[in-house]
Amino acid sequence: MTIMPEERAKILVEALPYIQEYTGQIIVVKYGGNAMTSEELKQDVIKDIVLLNMLGIHVVLVHGGGPEISAMLKKIGHESKFINGLRYTDQVTMDIVQQILCGKVNKNLVSLLDKAGGHGVGLGGMDGGLFRAVKKVDPDGTDYGQVGDIVEVHPEIVTDLLAKGYIPVVSSVAAGMNDDENFNINADTAAEKLAVALHAKKLILLTDVKGLLRDPKDDSTLIPELKVSQVPALITQGILSGGMIPKVDCCVEAVRQGVERANIQDGRVPHSILIELLSSEGVGTMFS
Repeated sequence: MTIMPEERAKILVEALPYIQEYTGQIIVVKYGGNAMTSEELKQDVIKDIVLLNMLGIHVVLVHGGGPEISAMLKKIGHESKFINGLRYTDQVTMDIVQQILCGKVNKNLVSLLDKAGGHGVGLGGMDGGLFRAVKKVDPDGTDYGQVGDIVEVHPEIVTDLLAKGYIPVVSSVAAGMNDDENFNINADTAAEKLAVALHAKKLILLTDVKGLLRDPKDDSTLIPELKVSQVPALITQGILSGGMIPKVDCCVEAVRQGVERANIQDGRVPHSILIELLSSEGVGTMFS
């Protein structure tokens, strides 16, 4: 379909109030799922971020890399084990996590940003003391190995890069409170903690579902907007359950800690970041 010049101009003018709202503000995007494994969708995400950066909107990209980690563990003959949806992380797995997240995935994203005209800088959660964590142990004693809960965020290295026009690309690992330990961190949680520390205007969690649905089998039941005070009722009603609960918890906590809005949205939608930020339509479920 060919878009006439007049229509292109109209689209740009309609985006103006949103550009004005977000220019100079910080947006934290957690990047994962199909948007990270599909080359076409990856290019869309990268172009969205570079465009926002060119408009003066400060974007921080936080990523995981579960499929790549699983593939490497399989390659070396080491079993991937999950407990309550989290990867059990022994020392061998932790070594692979650091190699894949801080190395391969992180640097590939930086390279893609640079090729698209942006200036990405890769950071591990250990760099500059960005994330400090303690070992995650559930109240019932469930042990996840070297999986951590972030207890301190020192965002100065990120704010310095943003001030100079760079796009920070942050991997979801953390240094322990003791110098001899590092931890694997859930990427949604890392993005939430960083968004709070940066006083971000918005947190976006890209995922493989349309958003929060009243009926998980029916996309037409999408809940487009929620107040955080409405979330407990959804749990009671059974609408919110399973793997969506941790993502919703991240959004709720981010808003409660000062982030203006948080989104769970479908990274499989081309240019979903731009649609959410620069149009009236929006994508996914927004928490405020």
